[in-house]
Amino acid sequence: MNDKTDFRCGTVAIVGRPNVGKSTLLNALVGQKISITSRKAQTTRHRITGINTTQDAQYIFVDTPGFQTRHATALNRSLNRAVTSTLSSVDVVMFVIEAGNFGPDDEKVLKLLPENTPVLLIVNKLDRINDKAEMLPFLRKLGEVRDFREIVPMSAKREDDIKRLLGVLRPYLLEGDPIYGEDDLTDRSERFMAAEILREKVFRWTGDELPYTSTVIIDKFEVEGNLRRIFATILVDRDNHKAMIIGNKGAKLKQISTDARLDMAKLFDGPVYLEVWIKVKGGWADNEASLRAYGYE
Repeated sequence: MNDKTDFRCGTVAIVGRPNVGKSTLLNALVGQKISITSRKAQTTRHRITGINTTQDAQYIFVDTPGFQTRHATALNRSLNRAVTSTLSSVDVVMFVIEAGNFGPDDEKVLKLLPENTPVLLIVNKLDRINDKAEMLPFLRKLGEVRDFREIVPMSAKREDDIKRLLGVLRPYLLEGDPIYGEDDLTDRSERFMAAEILREKVFRWTGDELPYTSTVIIDKFEVEGNLRRIFATILVDRDNHKAMIIGNKGAKLKQISTDARLDMAKLFDGPVYLEVWIKVKGGWADNEASLRAYGYE
Protein backbone atom coordinates (compact mmCIF):
# COMPACT_ATOMS: atom_id res chain seq x y z
CA MET A 1 0.00 0.00 0.00
CA ASN A 2 1.26 3.42 -0.87
CA ASP A 3 0.50 6.76 0.76
CA LYS A 4 -1.79 6.33 3.78
CA THR A 5 -2.23 10.05 4.51
CA ASP A 6 -5.83 9.95 3.26
CA PHE A 7 -6.40 6.31 4.17
CA ARG A 8 -9.75 5.36 5.68
CA CYS A 9 -10.75 2.32 7.71
CA GLY A 10 -14.08 1.45 9.27
CA THR A 11 -16.73 -1.14 10.08
CA VAL A 12 -19.89 -1.54 8.04
CA ALA A 13 -22.84 -3.63 9.30
CA ILE A 14 -25.00 -5.43 6.74
CA VAL A 15 -28.50 -5.85 8.21
CA GLY A 16 -31.96 -6.77 6.99
CA ARG A 17 -34.63 -9.41 7.29
CA PRO A 18 -33.77 -12.97 6.16
CA ASN A 19 -33.31 -13.68 2.45
CA VAL A 20 -32.67 -10.16 1.11
CA GLY A 21 -29.22 -11.17 -0.19
CA LYS A 22 -26.96 -9.98 2.65
CA SER A 23 -24.48 -12.86 2.42
CA THR A 24 -24.33 -12.67 -1.39
CA LEU A 25 -23.64 -8.94 -1.05
CA LEU A 26 -20.87 -9.53 1.51
CA ASN A 27 -19.18 -12.11 -0.73
CA ALA A 28 -19.32 -9.69 -3.67
CA LEU A 29 -17.91 -6.79 -1.61
CA VAL A 30 -15.01 -8.93 -0.38
CA GLY A 31 -14.44 -10.61 -3.75
CA GLN A 32 -14.37 -14.09 -2.20
CA LYS A 33 -16.98 -16.45 -0.80
CA ILE A 34 -16.73 -16.21 2.98
CA SER A 35 -20.41 -16.15 4.00
CA ILE A 36 -22.64 -19.08 3.13
CA THR A 37 -25.75 -18.62 1.04
CA SER A 38 -28.93 -20.61 0.42
CA ARG A 39 -32.60 -19.91 -0.20
CA LYS A 40 -33.41 -21.19 3.29
CA ALA A 41 -34.03 -18.44 5.84
CA GLN A 42 -31.61 -18.28 8.79
CA THR A 43 -28.65 -19.56 6.79
CA THR A 44 -26.33 -16.99 8.40
CA ARG A 45 -26.18 -17.61 12.16
CA HIS A 46 -23.02 -15.81 13.21
CA ARG A 47 -21.48 -12.43 12.71
CA ILE A 48 -19.16 -12.92 9.75
CA THR A 49 -16.48 -10.31 9.20
CA GLY A 50 -15.34 -9.77 5.62
CA ILE A 51 -12.42 -7.49 4.76
CA ASN A 52 -11.72 -5.60 1.54
CA THR A 53 -8.53 -3.53 1.42
CA THR A 54 -8.02 -1.12 -1.49
CA GLN A 55 -5.33 1.51 -2.18
CA ASP A 56 -7.08 4.11 -0.05
CA ALA A 57 -9.41 2.26 2.31
CA GLN A 58 -10.05 -0.85 4.38
CA TYR A 59 -13.70 -1.87 4.57
CA ILE A 60 -14.53 -4.20 7.45
CA PHE A 61 -17.96 -5.65 6.68
CA VAL A 62 -20.02 -7.45 9.29
CA ASP A 63 -22.73 -9.74 7.91
CA THR A 64 -25.37 -10.31 10.59
CA PRO A 65 -28.02 -13.02 10.86
CA GLY A 66 -31.34 -11.93 9.35
CA PHE A 67 -33.39 -10.52 12.23
CA GLN A 68 -35.87 -13.19 13.34
CA THR A 69 -39.41 -11.91 13.84
CA ARG A 70 -41.42 -15.15 13.76
CA HIS A 71 -40.42 -17.81 16.32
CA ALA A 72 -39.13 -17.18 19.85
CA THR A 73 -36.72 -20.13 20.19
CA ALA A 74 -33.44 -19.87 22.08
CA LEU A 75 -31.61 -20.04 18.73
CA ASN A 76 -33.58 -17.09 17.35
CA ARG A 77 -33.01 -15.06 20.51
CA SER A 78 -29.29 -15.75 20.12
CA LEU A 79 -29.39 -14.65 16.46
CA ASN A 80 -31.19 -11.42 17.35
CA ARG A 81 -28.68 -10.63 20.11
CA ALA A 82 -25.92 -10.98 17.51
CA VAL A 83 -27.62 -8.34 15.35
CA THR A 84 -28.27 -5.77 18.07
CA SER A 85 -24.80 -6.06 19.63
CA THR A 86 -23.19 -5.59 16.20
CA LEU A 87 -25.14 -2.40 15.53
CA SER A 88 -23.81 -0.71 18.66
CA SER A 89 -20.20 -0.70 17.48
CA VAL A 90 -20.07 0.09 13.74
CA ASP A 91 -19.34 3.26 11.77
CA VAL A 92 -22.11 2.86 9.20
CA VAL A 93 -25.08 0.53 8.65
CA MET A 94 -26.22 -0.86 5.31
CA PHE A 95 -29.92 -1.69 5.64
CA VAL A 96 -30.64 -4.16 2.83
CA ILE A 97 -34.09 -4.71 1.31
CA GLU A 98 -35.35 -6.35 -1.88
CA ALA A 99 -36.17 -4.02 -4.78
CA GLY A 100 -39.93 -3.48 -4.94
CA ASN A 101 -40.56 -5.19 -1.62
CA PHE A 102 -40.80 -3.39 1.74
CA GLY A 103 -43.01 -5.18 4.27
CA PRO A 104 -43.71 -5.44 8.02
CA ASP A 105 -40.58 -7.55 8.68
CA ASP A 106 -38.40 -4.89 7.02
CA GLU A 107 -40.08 -2.24 9.20
CA LYS A 108 -39.33 -4.24 12.37
CA VAL A 109 -35.61 -4.38 11.48
CA LEU A 110 -35.58 -0.68 10.59
CA LYS A 111 -36.89 0.23 14.06
CA LEU A 112 -33.87 -1.50 15.64
CA LEU A 113 -31.31 0.60 13.80
CA PRO A 114 -29.50 3.17 15.98
CA GLU A 115 -30.45 6.81 15.51
CA ASN A 116 -26.89 8.12 15.91
CA THR A 117 -25.23 5.89 13.27
CA PRO A 118 -25.38 6.72 9.53
CA VAL A 119 -27.79 4.32 7.76
CA LEU A 120 -27.61 3.66 4.02
CA LEU A 121 -30.58 2.01 2.35
CA ILE A 122 -29.39 -0.70 -0.07
CA VAL A 123 -32.16 -1.66 -2.50
CA ASN A 124 -30.82 -5.02 -3.67
CA LYS A 125 -31.85 -7.46 -6.43
CA LEU A 126 -32.56 -4.66 -8.90
CA ASP A 127 -31.78 -7.16 -11.68
CA ARG A 128 -35.13 -8.85 -10.94
CA ILE A 129 -37.14 -5.72 -11.77
CA ASN A 130 -38.12 -5.56 -15.45
CA ASP A 131 -39.58 -2.05 -15.50
CA LYS A 132 -37.05 0.19 -13.72
CA ALA A 133 -39.42 3.20 -14.01
CA GLU A 134 -41.72 1.61 -11.40
CA MET A 135 -38.86 1.88 -8.88
CA LEU A 136 -38.99 5.69 -8.70
CA PRO A 137 -42.21 5.95 -6.65
CA PHE A 138 -41.03 2.99 -4.53
CA LEU A 139 -37.72 4.76 -3.72
CA ARG A 140 -39.48 8.08 -3.11
CA LYS A 141 -41.82 6.40 -0.61
CA LEU A 142 -38.89 4.76 1.21
CA GLY A 143 -37.18 8.15 1.50
CA GLU A 144 -40.15 9.25 3.64
CA VAL A 145 -39.88 6.25 6.00
CA ARG A 146 -36.55 7.40 7.44
CA ASP A 147 -33.90 10.00 6.74
CA PHE A 148 -31.40 7.64 5.07
CA ARG A 149 -27.98 9.16 4.35
CA GLU A 150 -28.01 7.46 0.93
CA ILE A 151 -30.40 5.29 -1.08
CA VAL A 152 -28.50 2.89 -3.36
CA PRO A 153 -30.48 0.79 -5.87
CA MET A 154 -28.26 -2.05 -7.07
CA SER A 155 -27.67 -5.73 -7.72
CA ALA A 156 -25.03 -7.64 -5.75
CA LYS A 157 -24.45 -9.67 -8.93
CA ARG A 158 -23.23 -6.64 -10.93
CA GLU A 159 -19.55 -5.78 -10.55
CA ASP A 160 -20.12 -2.12 -11.51
CA ASP A 161 -22.74 -1.79 -8.76
CA ILE A 162 -20.33 -3.24 -6.19
CA LYS A 163 -17.62 -0.73 -7.18
CA ARG A 164 -20.16 2.11 -7.00
CA LEU A 165 -21.28 0.98 -3.53
CA LEU A 166 -17.68 0.94 -2.24
CA GLY A 167 -17.32 4.52 -3.48
CA VAL A 168 -20.51 5.54 -1.67
CA LEU A 169 -19.33 3.89 1.57
CA ARG A 170 -15.79 5.28 1.70
CA PRO A 171 -16.59 8.79 3.09
CA TYR A 172 -18.34 7.15 6.07
CA LEU A 173 -15.19 5.30 7.15
CA LEU A 174 -12.85 6.93 9.67
CA GLU A 175 -9.48 8.38 8.69
CA GLY A 176 -6.74 6.10 9.98
CA ASP A 177 -4.52 3.08 9.34
CA PRO A 178 -5.80 -0.37 8.38
CA ILE A 179 -6.55 -2.82 11.19
CA TYR A 180 -6.03 -6.02 9.18
CA GLY A 181 -3.34 -7.10 6.72
CA GLU A 182 -3.70 -6.33 3.00
CA ASP A 183 -4.47 -9.95 2.08
CA ASP A 184 -6.85 -10.73 4.97
CA LEU A 185 -10.37 -11.61 3.83
CA THR A 186 -11.98 -12.54 7.16
CA ASP A 187 -11.25 -12.66 10.88
CA ARG A 188 -12.80 -16.12 11.14
CA SER A 189 -10.65 -19.24 11.54
CA GLU A 190 -10.34 -22.00 8.93
CA ARG A 191 -12.08 -24.32 11.38
CA PHE A 192 -15.10 -21.98 11.54
CA MET A 193 -15.16 -21.57 7.74
CA ALA A 194 -15.08 -25.35 7.26
CA ALA A 195 -18.15 -25.74 9.48
CA GLU A 196 -19.99 -22.98 7.61
CA ILE A 197 -19.22 -24.49 4.20
CA LEU A 198 -20.50 -27.92 5.26
CA ARG A 199 -23.63 -26.37 6.78
CA GLU A 200 -24.33 -24.56 3.52
CA LYS A 201 -24.16 -27.83 1.57
CA VAL A 202 -26.58 -29.48 4.02
CA PHE A 203 -29.08 -26.68 3.38
CA ARG A 204 -28.46 -26.68 -0.37
CA TRP A 205 -28.99 -30.42 -0.83
CA THR A 206 -31.95 -30.88 1.52
CA GLY A 207 -33.94 -27.86 0.30
CA ASP A 208 -37.02 -27.05 2.35
CA GLU A 209 -37.42 -30.63 3.62
CA LEU A 210 -34.97 -30.21 6.49
CA PRO A 211 -35.92 -27.78 9.27
CA TYR A 212 -33.25 -25.19 10.07
CA THR A 213 -32.54 -26.93 13.40
CA SER A 214 -29.38 -28.58 12.15
CA THR A 215 -25.81 -27.44 12.69
CA VAL A 216 -22.24 -28.57 12.11
CA ILE A 217 -19.52 -29.27 14.67
CA ILE A 218 -15.87 -29.68 13.67
CA ASP A 219 -14.57 -32.50 15.88
CA LYS A 220 -11.00 -32.39 14.61
CA PHE A 221 -9.09 -30.04 12.27
CA GLU A 222 -5.54 -31.12 11.46
CA VAL A 223 -3.04 -29.42 9.15
CA GLU A 224 -0.23 -31.49 7.62
CA GLY A 225 1.77 -29.28 5.27
CA ASN A 226 -0.71 -28.18 2.63
CA LEU A 227 -3.27 -30.88 3.54
CA ARG A 228 -6.22 -30.32 5.89
CA ARG A 229 -7.80 -33.34 7.60
CA ILE A 230 -11.27 -32.40 8.80
CA PHE A 231 -13.60 -34.57 10.87
CA ALA A 232 -17.11 -33.13 11.25
CA THR A 233 -20.50 -33.99 12.73
CA ILE A 234 -23.83 -32.78 11.36
CA LEU A 235 -26.15 -32.37 14.34
CA VAL A 236 -29.89 -32.81 13.73
CA ASP A 237 -33.01 -32.73 15.86
CA ARG A 238 -34.72 -36.02 14.85
CA ASP A 239 -34.07 -39.43 13.30
CA ASN A 240 -36.06 -38.60 10.14
CA HIS A 241 -33.85 -35.51 9.65
CA LYS A 242 -30.84 -37.84 9.70
CA ALA A 243 -32.45 -39.97 6.99
CA MET A 244 -33.04 -36.86 4.84
CA ILE A 245 -29.35 -36.00 4.90
CA ILE A 246 -28.15 -39.56 4.24
CA GLY A 247 -30.52 -40.02 1.28
CA ASN A 248 -31.01 -43.18 -0.77
CA LYS A 249 -28.05 -45.53 -0.12
CA GLY A 250 -26.06 -42.59 1.27
CA ALA A 251 -26.13 -40.69 -2.04
CA LYS A 252 -27.14 -37.31 -0.59
CA LEU A 253 -24.56 -37.36 2.20
CA LYS A 254 -21.89 -38.26 -0.36
CA GLN A 255 -22.92 -35.29 -2.55
CA ILE A 256 -22.96 -32.93 0.46
CA SER A 257 -19.49 -34.09 1.56
CA THR A 258 -18.00 -33.89 -1.95
CA ASP A 259 -19.33 -30.37 -2.59
CA ALA A 260 -18.12 -29.19 0.83
CA ARG A 261 -14.65 -30.71 0.33
CA LEU A 262 -14.24 -29.04 -3.07
CA ASP A 263 -15.27 -25.63 -1.67
CA MET A 264 -12.93 -26.02 1.30
CA ALA A 265 -10.00 -26.96 -0.98
CA LYS A 266 -10.68 -23.85 -3.05
CA LEU A 267 -10.86 -21.55 -0.01
CA PHE A 268 -7.83 -23.08 1.78
CA ASP A 269 -5.85 -23.41 -1.47
CA GLY A 270 -4.84 -27.02 -0.78
CA PRO A 271 -6.15 -30.61 -0.64
CA VAL A 272 -8.77 -31.51 1.97
CA TYR A 273 -9.63 -34.89 3.52
CA LEU A 274 -13.17 -34.66 4.92
CA GLU A 275 -15.00 -37.22 7.05
CA VAL A 276 -18.61 -36.48 7.99
CA TRP A 277 -20.87 -38.15 10.60
CA ILE A 278 -24.50 -37.43 11.54
CA LYS A 279 -25.73 -37.32 15.13
CA VAL A 280 -29.26 -36.86 16.51
CA LYS A 281 -29.71 -34.57 19.53
CA GLY A 282 -33.32 -33.58 20.18
CA GLY A 283 -34.12 -30.02 21.27
CA TRP A 284 -30.58 -28.61 20.92
CA ALA A 285 -31.83 -25.43 19.15
CA ASP A 286 -34.01 -24.44 22.13
CA ASN A 287 -31.43 -25.19 24.82
CA GLU A 288 -29.27 -22.25 25.91
CA ALA A 289 -26.44 -24.48 27.23
CA SER A 290 -26.30 -26.46 23.96
CA LEU A 291 -26.23 -23.26 21.93
CA ARG A 292 -23.25 -21.94 23.90
CA ALA A 293 -21.47 -25.30 23.55
CA TYR A 294 -21.92 -25.15 19.77
CA GLY A 295 -20.55 -21.62 19.43
CA TYR A 296 -23.68 -19.46 19.46
CA GLU A 297 -23.48 -16.26 21.45
